[in-house]
Amino acid sequence: MKKLFGLATATALLLGTTAPSFAADTLALVVSTLNNPFFVTLKEGAEGKASELGYELLVLDSQNDPAKELAAVEDVLNKDVKLLLINPTDSDAVRSAIRAANRKDVPVVTLDRGASGGDVVSHVASDNIQGGMAAAQLIAEALGGKGKVVELQGVPGTSAARDRGEGFNKGIDATDIEIVASQTADFDRTKGLNVMENILQAQPEIDAVFAHNDEMALGAIKAIEGSKREIMVVGFDGTDDAVAAVKDGSMAATVAQQAAMIGALGVETADKILKGESVPDYTPVPLQLIRK
Repeated sequence: MKKLFGLATATALLLGTTAPSFAADTLALVVSTLNNPFFVTLKEGAEGKASELGYELLVLDSQNDPAKELAAVEDVLNKDVKLLLINPTDSDAVRSAIRAANRKDVPVVTLDRGASGGDVVSHVASDNIQGGMAAAQLIAEALGGKGKVVELQGVPGTSAARDRGEGFNKGIDATDIEIVASQTADFDRTKGLNVMENILQAQPEIDAVFAHNDEMALGAIKAIEGSKREIMVVGFDGTDDAVAAVKDGSMAATVAQQAAMIGALGVETADKILKGESVPDYTPVPLQLIRK
């Protein structure tokens, strides 16, 4: 793939910065999308910690496109970045970007979503399997262990979608609850609305919905409100909009990740790597169940 030289500069301008003059202490952060409040908060956490530790942080937006992700990584690797922090668009597709960094001897730390290949020094993320199980347990308690539920899946191929789904299905399998529909809505609010509208038309009985992230959950709530049906919705991430929805009663709960902490711990991990200190392969970030 050709290197898209202008991508980093264009993205930096979109983020309200000018093309940086690279110093010896520059880190790159490539984020899957900044059209999602969770990843904006993750970016802000990373920026705050980078400033505190004296690093310049270049942030690039992959716009949920693996090709743009690879081009962004190739671009920053031609500059004097000391370490690559990456939140993958897809756990499989990101292998090419990570291997490009490996060839340049640039250490890689993955954030929130893991990678299925390439040499990654450390991974910083919530325990998504545990979070999915917590959502299943909450729904099972509310429904008395029986009923019909819908699962709205995240972007196929991402470790977050895979692990949240795995945990949720493990939890549901231990009950008499039936999953009547399980469809992807790509972690997107509008797609969550559209997919949920179709499911509501096809399924006359639905007691609860688990969405792999809050954006899809909020979209599903809009669809449910339009149908005039009473259906419990549980999301995942703990974004500001979701917490507000829990407080006003339109969402039952959200499994809250600490996005800012993921970003900050990612930069702390990068700092240790660059100082030659040992770091764990995986740094778990605590989850919190937010309910009214």
